[in-house]
Amino acid sequence: MDVLSAAILGVVQGLTEFLPVSSSGHLVLAQSLIPGFKQPGIVFDVILHLGTLFAVLYFFRKKIFKLGFKYYGLIAVGTIPAILLGLVFKSQIEALFVNVKLVGAALILSGILNYLTNGAKVGKKAVGVKESLMVGVAQAAAIIPGLSRSGSTIFAGIKQGVKPEEAVEFSFLLSIPAILGANILELAGRGFNGSLSSGSYVAGFVTAFISGFLAIGLVLKFLVSKKFKFFAVYCIGLGILALLL
Repeated sequence: MDVLSAAILGVVQGLTEFLPVSSSGHLVLAQSLIPGFKQPGIVFDVILHLGTLFAVLYFFRKKIFKLGFKYYGLIAVGTIPAILLGLVFKSQIEALFVNVKLVGAALILSGILNYLTNGAKVGKKAVGVKESLMVGVAQAAAIIPGLSRSGSTIFAGIKQGVKPEEAVEFSFLLSIPAILGANILELAGRGFNGSLSSGSYVAGFVTAFISGFLAIGLVLKFLVSKKFKFFAVYCIGLGILALLL
């Protein structure tokens, strides 16, 4: 894989990580279209997620330092399901990233969740222990490529009556320990392995960071303006296409 292909995949990752359309699903589909694409395990995918992690940290840099211990505790509670699932089913999860048909089915499910989010009643609750745990379960389920992490977690928050702004914010902040943990486990277990050039890793990281930062601000705008239905149509259409092709 050359640097240009890596940069393109970085843009795909950054734009789709925070929009409720599944970045992992798009990466699987995009990589299947690149002739001779190879990577050690899912290390390149992890590097792209690291780029979007830095995008979240930079976007919420002021907010993060103002959060109290209670909020950090809620993030910790929400992170538990993903940790348990990742540790127990690590090898099985990796195998899912080459199954295009599964991605197609999961994208359709993402579309359905987006449609339900779009039509949900606007709540006024803040995130509590129960809400954080349910959002965490949704995040754990979204390990399946094609099932949008942001879409699933925002849906879980909205359906429990959490205010849209807080549901989006908690969804993004909850991604920080999950992505960081995945990076540490994957790189510690496999390293870079020399299979890709350093330029490819850098290009993917940088483009994922920039496009991810730009995408974050769009999510709340679309949610508040009841435009998640467009993401629903997109995910369902792309899922059907993936199943057919």
